[in-house]
Amino acid sequence: MLIGTFTPKLDDKGRLILPAKFRDELAPGLVMTRGHEKCLFVFPMTEFVELHKSLRAAPLTSKQARDFNRVLLSGAHDEIPDKQGRVTVPAILREWAALGRDLAVVGTGNKLEIWDAAAWDAYLTGASAAFEDAAGEVVPDF
Repeated sequence: MLIGTFTPKLDDKGRLILPAKFRDELAPGLVMTRGHEKCLFVFPMTEFVELHKSLRAAPLTSKQARDFNRVLLSGAHDEIPDKQGRVTVPAILREWAALGRDLAVVGTGNKLEIWDAAAWDAYLTGASAAFEDAAGEVVPDF
């Protein structure tokens, strides 16, 4: 399970050193793509394969499904981390998520999210109230 928050930095070549906690799960390969709220999603390859199966089941007649697939898959980049656990964040994704040098890498269970550190702090501040309000609806008896 991918959980926790880490604060690595992008190097001058646009590379990220993955937190050590996640390296074993991501070592066989990963897929990085556009996420929600202007973050990047990082899926272990096995998780992305399962997600892709679900996407393929969506009806081609649904414009919403076509739009979602286009945005998600057109930004997808597969990669195998190097021996130091580094991956390159493609320029197109760095620009889309407005990533600076300081990052927040957030484990969300089956995937990681990569945020610009300031954007993550702002998001977390705003989401804290919603977290309290939604607890009972999202997880009964929480």
